[in-house]
Amino acid sequence: MASTISTKDILLGRIRSGEELSLSERVKLTLTLSAPAILAQVASTLLQFIDASMVGSLGAEPSASIGLVSTSTWLCGGFCIALAQGFSVQVAHRIGGGDIRGARQVLRQGLVVVTAFSLLLSLIAIAISGPLPAWLGGEEAIRAEGSAYFRIYAMFLPMMQLGFFGVTMLQCSGEMKLPSMLNIAMCALDVVFNFLLIFPTREINLFGAAVTMPGAGMGVRGAALGTGLAETVTACLMLYFLLVRNKDLAIVSEKGSFRPRRDCIKWAWGITGPMWLQNLVMRGAYVMSTLIVAPLGAVAIAANSFAIIAESFVYMPGYGMGDAATTLVGQSLGAGRKDLARGFTRVTLSLGVGMMVALAVVLYFAAGTIMSWLSVDPDVVALGARCLRLEAFAEAGYAASIVANGACVGAGDTKMPAAMNLVSVWIVRIGLALLLTPKLGLMGYWIAMCIELNVRGALYLLRVRGKRWMGHSLTDKEEIIYAND
Repeated sequence: MASTISTKDILLGRIRSGEELSLSERVKLTLTLSAPAILAQVASTLLQFIDASMVGSLGAEPSASIGLVSTSTWLCGGFCIALAQGFSVQVAHRIGGGDIRGARQVLRQGLVVVTAFSLLLSLIAIAISGPLPAWLGGEEAIRAEGSAYFRIYAMFLPMMQLGFFGVTMLQCSGEMKLPSMLNIAMCALDVVFNFLLIFPTREINLFGAAVTMPGAGMGVRGAALGTGLAETVTACLMLYFLLVRNKDLAIVSEKGSFRPRRDCIKWAWGITGPMWLQNLVMRGAYVMSTLIVAPLGAVAIAANSFAIIAESFVYMPGYGMGDAATTLVGQSLGAGRKDLARGFTRVTLSLGVGMMVALAVVLYFAAGTIMSWLSVDPDVVALGARCLRLEAFAEAGYAASIVANGACVGAGDTKMPAAMNLVSVWIVRIGLALLLTPKLGLMGYWIAMCIELNVRGALYLLRVRGKRWMGHSLTDKEEIIYAND
């Protein structure tokens, strides 16, 4: 029986063949690609709530120990994502241009590079895990658990890197549903593992009957180990579907060189280098924010950490649209169609901003309820809810920056966004936070963040209104020459 070609594949094929797409078809393709990513974000957020509430039930100090090092975990994760995208953007452009063989060659080389890098990053992170909480200004009471959490996290960095590599490669080929489903499964596994590892053996009430539930009683360390195990299972599945099953990128059935070549690495670095700088700018600012918030005490640290998790409820459509924008812009430019890339940018921006604004309204009115799901401490709940109501006014600007950044990544335009983020985060956010936090406490930091997110959104909108951001695709430069396999 002949396989049925999906509407998504038909529309993506029309991009590559140079056919026109109407506005309704662009919207349909955008929603088709973004829906699985948004669903994965929904599942991730809901299960992250459950995950956080498990640790939150242990009290303010265990929550604060994770919150203290969370910005450092984001920093490491940002390096891994950026490196994966350095190769996946090249693959998107080549698929858009019909060069499937070249896309597979980039995939092979990228697999070697990201594996080697993640092993090195893991060793460095393990080495600094001991003194890290003290460097971040954490109280003595939360340093040991914070250090242990980060050390276990660092041990699983190679698996996280391979998972990111699999996700970005599958998405750039137009396969959005599968990586999203696997990420949902990872979140579910994370909750199951955490349920077994965080808490000790205890009796629970199951449909009116007392049942003995086994548990390792590892607390904060169990949360890190549970996440690492979930990442390992998911990364293995992601690589199987990428390397064995994907119709464009499966490489097991053909011979090819895995030796990294200078031209491919040069292109990857042209994308990844500015993104690493952007990661240092953004995540470095988050680390700086930890230094600003840490002296406020365990309640403020926990409220800040939980409020950030709660706010992710609003991010879901923005990041889904951002992923879709990266794929659609990348393939459009790979096919030499800048007009179509610009059209997809407008569509994804409109949808992403509209959805996030709608969720921001919900966040404003439900802030207290959402925080109560994450913590049993009334002081943490009250302070976090105040922060969330303020942050609702920043979501339109944040949405614009998320989606526009996805479009820029798809075009290989990463240098200017890095510069914009440097100005926005370090001058606006950190500058205002240093002035306001000593006077207003945690609310001072969140006021600074609210202002900065709106500034950042405005900068990104100005960027994508022009034309220079689309001048970075492989079709605009000399072709990469690969050795014959």
